[in-house]
Amino acid sequence: MDPDPPAVDIPTSSPPIWRWILGFLAVGACWGLTTPFMRKAAVLRDEQPKPNRPFLTDSNIPWIKRKVWTVLYAVIDLLKNPAYAVPLLLNVTGSVWYVTFR
Repeated sequence: MDPDPPAVDIPTSSPPIWRWILGFLAVGACWGLTTPFMRKAAVLRDEQPKPNRPFLTDSNIPWIKRKVWTVLYAVIDLLKNPAYAVPLLLNVTGSVWYVTFR
């Protein structure tokens, strides 16, 4: 057995610069163009009457449990709203693209 095996040249190639530029422009567009739509949908949601959930105002329920359920209901309400969920999906996709193009 040879203690020093011959070095194998592994060709390394980096993507062309135009791919980097287009990738980061796509990521910036996903982040920058979706944020105003998500903000508007969240504001419109806050202006609507809130659903009646007596569970969240019951004083017999522990404080931490009420807070956790309040946050969960807020997230569920936003995700059920397509005006918020679709831009959020595009925004998160932009984050995946950023990691891919980095």
